[in-house]
Amino acid sequence: MARRGPYAKGLSRRREILRTALEVIVRTGYSSASVRELAERVGLSQAGLLHHFGTKEELFVEVLRARDEVDAGLAEVGEAGPGEEEAGSDEGEAGGAPAGRQEDIGVDRFLNIIRRNAVVPGLVHLYVRLQAEAADSSHVAAEYFRQRQQRVRQGLVQAISAEQRQGRMPADLDPEAVARTLMALADGAQAQWLHDPAVDMAGLVAGYVEQLRQQA
Repeated sequence: MARRGPYAKGLSRRREILRTALEVIVRTGYSSASVRELAERVGLSQAGLLHHFGTKEELFVEVLRARDEVDAGLAEVGEAGPGEEEAGSDEGEAGGAPAGRQEDIGVDRFLNIIRRNAVVPGLVHLYVRLQAEAADSSHVAAEYFRQRQQRVRQGLVQAISAEQRQGRMPADLDPEAVARTLMALADGAQAQWLHDPAVDMAGLVAGYVEQLRQQA
């Protein structure tokens, strides 16, 4: 049944804010994305904008969730540039459910997401900063990162196991260890890239994957 009335209007407004926040961060970077600018872009006061999310930090966590949904959607329909992306959909609240399905996280798909990140430094900065802050279990982003890491790890374990069955990776590899290594490489490469844009994030991770495949 379609949602109607104030609730549906609230969901639509929330999606609009997330789309706008995602656009602003892509365009100007995380550090320059102020609540004041976001509020002005969607025709709200700062208090009105935060009414939908609670705090600026909670808003940015939802931006990351929305970006995860964009990545999951692009993985299903094909590649698209940053200008073609849209956070959320009319079928539900952007960020209201875990982004993507475990089986959507293939090894090559994982690499493609890292490649796309190279054109959105503001989002990478936001991700790396909140990930570090979320090491404190009381941080608003802690549960998001716990769930995300579990979801991505499980998806990669499934993908690596599938490659082993297909003879594309050595059968004696521990899929769990390989998945954790891929995630650590990706996170480390992103942190290095923020300091030195010459770092090839996807290339570092892809090189490891290729080494494994050559051993099969």
